Amino acid sequence: MAGTTLHCADPGEAADLAAFLGRLIHYDKAAAVRLQGSGDALAVFGRPASFEVLAIRTVRLAGAGSGTGVRSRPGSVSDNGQETDSGPAPTLDVDVTVSAGELLESIDEAAGTATVPAAVTGPPWAGLLPPRGGWRLEPALLVPGAVRAAVSAAVAEFKARMERLSPPGRTRAELDRIGREIWSRTVGDTGLPMRAAHAAQSLGFLRPARPATAPVSASVSAPTPSEEQAQQDGALALYSSGPWLRLRTPYGSIAVRRTGLGGLGVTPR
Repeated sequence: MAGTTLHCADPGEAADLAAFLGRLIHYDKAAAVRLQGSGDALAVFGRPASFEVLAIRTVRLAGAGSGTGVRSRPGSVSDNGQETDSGPAPTLDVDVTVSAGELLESIDEAAGTATVPAAVTGPPWAGLLPPRGGWRLEPALLVPGAVRAAVSAAVAEFKARMERLSPPGRTRAELDRIGREIWSRTVGDTGLPMRAAHAAQSLGFLRPARPATAPVSASVSAPTPSEEQAQQDGALALYSSGPWLRLRTPYGSIAVRRTGLGGLGVTPR
């Protein structure tokens, strides 16, 4: 697995992956990511520190199913010393937890490639991923501009309430209490915790949509027709599956368990 070279569908995919990893590392320099991939898609899961959510970035690969998306097997050598093609490269089959920093360092944006680093001991969240299927579209209206405004208002409220505290009263316990109150609120009547929208904003998932080539899948399965339309429209969509909620954007997804992942952070970014 380690040393496998992944060939992105285009340099933009590699650049977006690098940006995603860079943001994770901004919050935790020792961040790890779990990679799961098959066919021509690679899902990269990370947990940005202080948000109590999982972030998912799906990377389109260059036709891994046809042998061009992943290269890990050299050709054989003939009697005259010339390397020969040993057949199509193996179909992508990845499921490993790696260092986000090492994966970032391996990315060649110009070539559109990345190399899978050696596996690391995964953090607890890496064993508790959202399901790949069974997602149901929720009847929630999520307008990107309104969601961004709601996040900005929540961050401003946190800072204002913190500044009103006297120095002796600005304890970690009090900041935690304020943070739990603000970030546990829902976005309108959608049921989506504000912390999920905050994470999406901080990771660059709520920026204006570009032409419809950006992946939106939060799993390696194919999107449904409604999801494809959301991708084309640059819209946000909310899905549920069991205890999970998933905010889907043109640039990635934020998944959160209704029962939480433990350790709610309070510091606005």
